[in-house]
Amino acid sequence: MNVYINLPVADLDRSRAFFGALGLDFVDAFSDATALAMRISETCFVMLLTHEKFGAFTPRPIADARRTTEVLTALQLDSRAAVDRFADCALAHGGGAVRDAQDHGFMYSRAFCDPDGHIWEPFFMDQAGMGGAQ
Repeated sequence: MNVYINLPVADLDRSRAFFGALGLDFVDAFSDATALAMRISETCFVMLLTHEKFGAFTPRPIADARRTTEVLTALQLDSRAAVDRFADCALAHGGGAVRDAQDHGFMYSRAFCDPDGHIWEPFFMDQAGMGGAQ
């Protein structure tokens, strides 16, 4: 099963530059002047859509992600250091800090918002340290 997350963005070029700096890649075959297909993994993609294109898929108003939280997208990474590198890179390329790092022993996470205000949460989970919480 593939997963496609659709997010409205104000500027596709700005989004490509921001997420490209984080090391994410794009599927140009599914991108055009109104949509940018971004690969998260082999089975998970984010469709970054202009507001006009996004609005064509829903009768509801588009949330202003800078004022409300419409989704929290958590990305599992391989280590605490990878979480810090990813979040620090996002902050260095125009992202904004959302909260302080959270360390629960078996799980470590950070949160940042992209230039459109969507919240991303890179995290590392130590499966061995989870004990009975599997």
